[in-house]
Amino acid sequence: MFADRAKIIIKSGKGGNGHISFRREKYVPAGGPDGGDGGKGGDVIFEVDKGMNNLSDYRHKHKFAATPGEEGGKRNCHGKNGADLVLKVPEGTVVKEAVSGKVIADMSGDNQRQIVLYGGKGGLGNQHFATSTMQAPKYAQPGGECIELEVLLELKVLADVGLVGFPNAGKSTLLSRLSNAKPEIASYPFTTLHPILGVVDIGEGKGFVMADIPGLIEGASEGVGLGHQFLRHIERTKVLVHMVDGASFDGRDPVEDVYTIRKELKNYSDIIANKPQIIVVNKLDAIPNQKEEILKRMQDEFGKDGTKILPISAVSGEGVDTLVREIADMLSHFDDKPIVYEQEYDPAEHVFENEAYEVYIAEDGAFCVEGPKIEKMLGYTNMESEKGFLFFQRFMKEQGILKELEEKGIKDGDTVRLYSLEFDYYK
Repeated sequence: MFADRAKIIIKSGKGGNGHISFRREKYVPAGGPDGGDGGKGGDVIFEVDKGMNNLSDYRHKHKFAATPGEEGGKRNCHGKNGADLVLKVPEGTVVKEAVSGKVIADMSGDNQRQIVLYGGKGGLGNQHFATSTMQAPKYAQPGGECIELEVLLELKVLADVGLVGFPNAGKSTLLSRLSNAKPEIASYPFTTLHPILGVVDIGEGKGFVMADIPGLIEGASEGVGLGHQFLRHIERTKVLVHMVDGASFDGRDPVEDVYTIRKELKNYSDIIANKPQIIVVNKLDAIPNQKEEILKRMQDEFGKDGTKILPISAVSGEGVDTLVREIADMLSHFDDKPIVYEQEYDPAEHVFENEAYEVYIAEDGAFCVEGPKIEKMLGYTNMESEKGFLFFQRFMKEQGILKELEEKGIKDGDTVRLYSLEFDYYK
């Protein structure tokens, strides 16, 4: 069954705890600490699989977790890192935070693989905490916490052109004529039960992707019928081809059909409603005596704002070449890149919302920042990577820590200490 939505819970791996141990050898009477570091927890990664076309893999399983890191061992042995969890999705899948609906990742265009949740950093073994005054530390750092999040997966097909209209308007017939797509075609409502993509070749190695969107009906934007389930697939398209049955075989009026569908598009999204449109009047070859009259009505109603009104016959092919040229001309005003949604929600930035920290000046003059918020941040931030360091800088500013340090009187060159991490402060 075609599935274009799924709600799942994802969880990164907890970092392994640092180990507490001491050298115990026959000829080393004063053996020091040798507790190893814990392993890093696994990340949760989304990756595009070109062979997938829907989200059916997530219909029956809803919880996914990466592997935690292992605890460090004796003799400075490092714990094994947890295995990453790689979740395969079709291209065009948008990962959203389930409560707010904000975009975490759009698996489209150049973004074929993205880490969505980072695993906890492995805790430091007690060997790292030995000092001149504390040579046998009985403390090791716990591993960084995991992150758990409920996300909504939505598939929004990657197509340049969206083909919309009432059931039986002839959309599937047109797509099958223009491309290599083979949709099921029959004279009953909702023959098309999921979006179908077809590549339209316009010569010289150029072409565009057209999507046949299942037939809309009045009230679709409010959840009536099947069409509302697929309105999201129009969001990425650049041009809409709005097809109506000019012969009124189902007893509907083509002018009213256009108004009805436009209303549904606007109720769903102003962005969709304002996309460039072409109105295609199909099946006029079946009523040749009324063809001009119907075209004049359509032109009088919708041509005033510059909308193109094109008569075609999807069955015979009459007018189809003109339609393809018109679509190609409209697309020439857009770049070739697919529409990709920007990130609105970074899970890493919400891990610390309800955690506290404190800033104080130590006896040696260092400015110390400690607390659960700091431990969590250090627990899964890889300071050795450029992205991790940039996140750390942003974290210090956005959490108000830099401002509080300045209020404590910090000056350029002073030492800032976050547990085992130390750096010189420069504004």
